[in-house]
Amino acid sequence: MHDAPQPAASTGGRSLGLTLALISAFAFGGSGPAAKPLIEAGLEPLHVTWLRVAGAACVMLPLAWRYRWLVRERPVLLAGFGLLAVAGVQACYFAALSRIPVGVALLIEYLAPAMVLGWVRFVQRRPVSRAAGVGVVLAVGGLACVVQVWSGLTLDLAGLLLALGAACCQVGYFVLSDHGSDGADGRRPTDPLGVIAYGLLTGALVLTVIARPWEMEWRVLAGEASMDGRTLPAVVLLGWIVLVATVAAYLTGVVSVRRLSPQVAGVVACLEAVIATVLAWVLLGEHLAAVQLVGGAVVLLGALIAQSSAPKGQQDEPVASGGAAGGAARPATFRAAPAPDEPGAGA
Repeated sequence: MHDAPQPAASTGGRSLGLTLALISAFAFGGSGPAAKPLIEAGLEPLHVTWLRVAGAACVMLPLAWRYRWLVRERPVLLAGFGLLAVAGVQACYFAALSRIPVGVALLIEYLAPAMVLGWVRFVQRRPVSRAAGVGVVLAVGGLACVVQVWSGLTLDLAGLLLALGAACCQVGYFVLSDHGSDGADGRRPTDPLGVIAYGLLTGALVLTVIARPWEMEWRVLAGEASMDGRTLPAVVLLGWIVLVATVAAYLTGVVSVRRLSPQVAGVVACLEAVIATVLAWVLLGEHLAAVQLVGGAVVLLGALIAQSSAPKGQQDEPVASGGAAGGAARPATFRAAPAPDEPGAGA
């Protein structure tokens, strides 16, 4: 039986988790404003995605070698993270964009926090806190205002299903990010660095088949791209996308899930859309409407309310309000159902 965490340490863990979640949201949110000039310069969206994931996989190769034991001990976890959290989200989202408006696709993708709560409540049959539920409702409602979901709304069943697929893969990201962090299944605890490294490698392999980079306009990377009248070397934008919007974003995001909980970190991640919209305003000259500013404030409010439900209590508390069963120095964990290495069984 582990000792209950001390309040100070728990508060410090939540503060660090929230800080990392905000950094991750900022890093992920910066991918769009950096990628758009490359797309306008002649690269296909899927090719930009492949460059992003493949470049990050190359950066993480030394860590993949360091944590090579994960391939033997947790192969299903690594494959699931790569297929869902990396390749699945990207491929489904970009495919959805070809059929439905960006705002609609983004809103459906960010239904993931609500779906995480549904997983906890109806699949794992564990209670969730009222604060987490209220936070999800506010965040999704505010997000609808930020992306102006009512603009150009058209019903395309295939597009909606693809966007929903992106949301399901996003759920896999939050759930798998925390899986195996405490070694409760008798094996060595997983390290987020190793999981991310192999997830990116797996995602890069899958996206290579889908994106077919040999058909890419490689000459674009040797030139410049325009960002609201300012020209920048294309490789600088690519470097930002790889190092900040992917490597740093995934690292801080996975660690934040382990410091908070999947459902709380998921709601905070809704800020990504707000940050992306603000950065597009500042860097690309895409102006914000008053309703978008109000929506951003509502998303922030929802994230703060949800964060108040971060894990800090005893093991028998509702999972979304803190069912941590660990020492003071260990972050809260998301408990999985039996067969812990099978994503479909609660990984």
